[in-house]
Amino acid sequence: MKTIKGPAIFLAQFAGDTAPFNSLDNIAAWAAGLGYKGVQIPSWDGRLFDLKKAAESKTYCEEVKGTLASHGLEITELSTHLQGQLVAVHPAYDAGFDGFAAAEVRNDPVKRQQWAVEQLHFAAKASANLGLTSHATFSGALAWPYLYSWPPRPPGLIEEAFDELARRWKPILDAFDNAGVDVCYEIHPGEDLHDGVTYEMFLERVGGHKRACLLYDPSHFVLQQLNYLDYIDNYHERIKIFHVKDAEFNPTGKQGVYGGFQSWINRAGRFRSLGDGQVDFAAIFSKMAQYDFPGWAVLEWECCIKHPEDGAREGATFIADHIIRVADRAFDDFAAGGIDTAANKRVLGIG
Repeated sequence: MKTIKGPAIFLAQFAGDTAPFNSLDNIAAWAAGLGYKGVQIPSWDGRLFDLKKAAESKTYCEEVKGTLASHGLEITELSTHLQGQLVAVHPAYDAGFDGFAAAEVRNDPVKRQQWAVEQLHFAAKASANLGLTSHATFSGALAWPYLYSWPPRPPGLIEEAFDELARRWKPILDAFDNAGVDVCYEIHPGEDLHDGVTYEMFLERVGGHKRACLLYDPSHFVLQQLNYLDYIDNYHERIKIFHVKDAEFNPTGKQGVYGGFQSWINRAGRFRSLGDGQVDFAAIFSKMAQYDFPGWAVLEWECCIKHPEDGAREGATFIADHIIRVADRAFDDFAAGGIDTAANKRVLGIG
């Protein structure tokens, strides 16, 4: 068995224009001071990272790793959540997602999608140059507006959406395969890959591609009432990235999983800082250890109540306390004897 690496922290929700969140060196010093050992880097944030430069220059990648190493940190993965979202966008969400793209391709869905694909290809090369083996992203969505089957969906609509999603992602998956890097889709509402069934629909269409892997985040399963422990049993061989994020679901007589169009603070399902929600992390970390999860435990802070800096500080300790140092021998080894074939046959009455 493997001991999970960590704690690590996803920097996306913390990057900003003021110190210590305004440069990779500054934010690395801050994270290390809290006890983190790794950082997951949002590839779209130019204050922290230059994705195109990382794809083209191994020297730059060594500089990035050196900056982190000077604070005792490693890079766990790169993230293209925003760019991955733009690989597939239903027209209903054009305006909402346009801000994820570079300014020069906004208001042009075709050029925006081409830009997103190029970004993913950069990410494959950059990950390889950094010596990484996994990459975090979103799948994007064409079918999401039709999640609820009213009005009745036209026959074949969902199948066509997933066929097209697979056509768009297959060349990207091949590029990551050439780079030796797994693409880990965060299973997430708003994405066509939002649960196990939809992931399997996609996986079938990309021919079971070995690089089409998973980012596990139990918070999204709490909010849609999916069994997040059973999910690990089903998909542990594909889970390569782990976001440690808490959530709670408290339905009432007035609202449930759909949230009644309310703000996060007023929804039945809410993201919370680690330890403040309902996720059974002791059971999750046990499952991850049982199945030899090969990666990092990465804090993703999203909470509608607690300040992010408090969530980050508490999260480092929370993750460290949950990482299981796995056993290097069986607890009953002391009572074991050597193999004696003759004795075994006598015990079984077959000698």
